[in-house]
Amino acid sequence: MESSIAIDVAAPPSLVFALARDVRRWPDLLPHYVAVRPSGPVENGLLTARMIARRPLVTVLGLGLPVAWRAMSWNEPDQLRLRFRHIGGATRGMDVTWRIEPSEGGCRVTIEHRFSPRIAPWAGLVNRFFIRPIAARTLATFKAIAEAVATSEPDASKARDESGATEPAYPVR
Repeated sequence: MESSIAIDVAAPPSLVFALARDVRRWPDLLPHYVAVRPSGPVENGLLTARMIARRPLVTVLGLGLPVAWRAMSWNEPDQLRLRFRHIGGATRGMDVTWRIEPSEGGCRVTIEHRFSPRIAPWAGLVNRFFIRPIAARTLATFKAIAEAVATSEPDASKARDESGATEPAYPVR
């Protein structure tokens, strides 16, 4: 199964990348992410972590079904990509690539999923009922944050951290 979901963001690509690249901060930025628990040190930019998100069921009431998996994640800053390899949970073996590409007025963020479980119909069910709802909410939330930061602080995408990587001043809940 291969699927992709995308959103246009009225913010600089470097700002969106800076917001999304530190997966450990996702629970602070994304209300549907419950936890990202590293299972070891970050080595050569590779993070292995247990991730827990809520798949919305009754959004109005804030009810959701917890979904957990283990993943390795890393960044490709030169290409503005985030990469994930699921190594545990119902999506074990899935490869995920985030592509952040410049577009007129900002950027387009695309999340691609490649998943080939032993039981082929499983991929379609997982994609429809879990992957797409969680990915759509993740993209919508990063869009809202990036556009708010870009509007309120036009130079936020140019700030640098000690390693020289882009690091915006963004809100944390």
